[in-house]
Amino acid sequence: MTLVKTKIGRRAFIRNTGLASGGLVIGFNWLASCKMTPEQVNNLPKEWFELNGFLKVGDNGLVTIMSPNPEIGQNVKTSMPMIVAEELDVAWKDVIVEQAPLNTDIFTRQLAGGSQSIRQGWESLRMAGATARHMLKEAAAQAWGVPANEITTKDGMLTHEASGNSAGYGEMASAATNIEVPEEVELKDNGSFSIIGTDKRNVDGKDIVTGKPLFGLDVYKEGMLTAMIVHPPAFGMKYKGMNADTVKTMPGIKDVFHFVVYPEGMEKQWSDGGGIPELVAIVGNSTWECMQAKKALQVEWEQDSMAESTSYHEKALAELLEKPTEAPARQDGDVESAFKSAAKIVESTYSAPYLAHNTMEPMNFFAHVTPEKAELLGPIQTPEFAEKTLAARLGMPLEKIDIMMTRMGGGFGRRLYGPFVIEAAVISQKMNAPIKLVYTREDDMTQGTYRPSYKVKYKAGLDESGNLIAWHVRGAGTNDDLIFENRFPAGAVDNYLAEKHSLTTNVTTGAWRAPRSNFIAGAEQAFMDEVAEAAGKDPLEFRLELFDRAINNPVGDPENNDYDPERYAGVLKLVKEKSNWGTDTGKARGVAAYYCHNSYVAQVLELEDGGDMPRVDKITCAVDCGIVINPIAAKNQIEGGMIDGIGHSTYSALSFENGRPEQSNFDTYRLIRHSESPKNIEVHFVDNGIDPTGLGEPSLPPVIGALSNALYQATGRRFYKQPFINDKPPLVG
Repeated sequence: MTLVKTKIGRRAFIRNTGLASGGLVIGFNWLASCKMTPEQVNNLPKEWFELNGFLKVGDNGLVTIMSPNPEIGQNVKTSMPMIVAEELDVAWKDVIVEQAPLNTDIFTRQLAGGSQSIRQGWESLRMAGATARHMLKEAAAQAWGVPANEITTKDGMLTHEASGNSAGYGEMASAATNIEVPEEVELKDNGSFSIIGTDKRNVDGKDIVTGKPLFGLDVYKEGMLTAMIVHPPAFGMKYKGMNADTVKTMPGIKDVFHFVVYPEGMEKQWSDGGGIPELVAIVGNSTWECMQAKKALQVEWEQDSMAESTSYHEKALAELLEKPTEAPARQDGDVESAFKSAAKIVESTYSAPYLAHNTMEPMNFFAHVTPEKAELLGPIQTPEFAEKTLAARLGMPLEKIDIMMTRMGGGFGRRLYGPFVIEAAVISQKMNAPIKLVYTREDDMTQGTYRPSYKVKYKAGLDESGNLIAWHVRGAGTNDDLIFENRFPAGAVDNYLAEKHSLTTNVTTGAWRAPRSNFIAGAEQAFMDEVAEAAGKDPLEFRLELFDRAINNPVGDPENNDYDPERYAGVLKLVKEKSNWGTDTGKARGVAAYYCHNSYVAQVLELEDGGDMPRVDKITCAVDCGIVINPIAAKNQIEGGMIDGIGHSTYSALSFENGRPEQSNFDTYRLIRHSESPKNIEVHFVDNGIDPTGLGEPSLPPVIGALSNALYQATGRRFYKQPFINDKPPLVG
């Protein structure tokens, strides 16, 4: 049994016996990054909708948990309430979930990103449920005149076996409001979980498939106008003029105007990255009318800075890879001497293009700004930061700005950056009317915030026995330095050198699912196979040898390494067992393993003949993410991540000519098709009882390496440049 401090004083609880006939309301700080909560079929009374981060027990026994954080499809809106319900000992069927609006007075971090929701919310969510259960037991103990420690709970019922008394939570909710909030509470033993670790369907699932209005694009308000934007056709350009007067006379058009999103000197947040400072707005009655006006609008732009092309970026990145850095990111031993004495040296360079996020739901947001207040509603991963920018841009105090969140039709990092929220507010303020800003696919795909383009060069040295004695990695990215210097194989090689460069460009870039890892993992794991082959060793066993070194005789201080080598080796051993590695399946196979977002993933990927590009037949995946809250949702995330990684590394690329994006929609930007997805995916979890870690992103990075390694086995060619469909490398040997 674990005791935890509640971390909440009596004042931090919202206690009101007047709500819902005296229901117990417990408001609690969800700490650093707690996110969504579950939502069931039942509806909340309207007077409760304005409350944020709380657990509420009504006199009818229903439990409502409102979540302050956004839902972007990772299903934490189901999984996080499961944690609360577990400690509360309430029946899952009696749980209701609601999305809370932004409230920075209560919550310290309202953010969806980094695969950290469950990890950082784990203790606070458990504490919230356990605290409510404690207070309900105390209320029952006083009512029945028995010791609280003799009362048991199950499925929302309180029972005292000796006296024969029993009651539902709803019957004791009002009395529980008079109970003092405990300084510490007991948490359940992991072995007694009855909700955690069981499959629970997405609480929004039925509404999603039946088309209920859950997403930002579904928002409609009385008197609402539609707004669309026009941005420069190329990076490095600024506004010069337009034929606005002609377009303003078109049917349904209310106004056309140029505006500055971020005035010079205005304080911006990190989430404002990727925004274009000057835009043209078209406002009308409907999306269709705005789109017709947009086609007729002629905007003049002038060059303000260099019109950069993909060829320029590729050349500049290649030049950086030939330059030593002034100070290495990490250096163990003497790499230069080790290479001089090496019996065999392996060198390879890998690259990847810019990628767009391409969320299914394009950017959009509703805004209604008046002199008195600003009301906003829509899909955003960083509402707290958007609120701060809005305060600066609109000249309003934070308390007059209200941001409410809808479910998002995809994020992948794109909605970490909220310039579109600011744009909606500025347009509404100018029009003095409620508006819904809607991007077209072309608007979103050509305005920036891309996954950076990358290059990395590896060099490894082997001794005469095939032992790895030296490892050198030098990486570079556009607006990003790429390298994680303390990740594997750091700590497993005597002589290790990591260097990193960043190329500054005017192409706006940002986080894309599993930032940096989404490229470097695949490159590292592909190179690891090359080195294993040069050493004459099985690639999986070669990795295990290195982990054995990191476990038993690490290089340097193990505390400096980002990873736990035993857990890392554990997923490799599990995937070896589950995939029957070493047996002849008659199919080309590749293996990879990687650590990111505090979790460990290993994969074995099998290919079948597919003509020019063999197709994935099966993936066996082993995952160590600690305790798995909702297995069916966890598997969905892992499967989706792997398909995403296979699709983008095989088919996708975004390029520039004279600063202009050459792809603007799916006719030129290739995504994976249903028929190209793996036929079979097996997911196996390591059961170690460790507190949960990240899950939304870790399965994507290594699968690219597993695919690359399997492609080599299938074709006899090493693939160094993404997308693989365009890479036609020569046969090796």
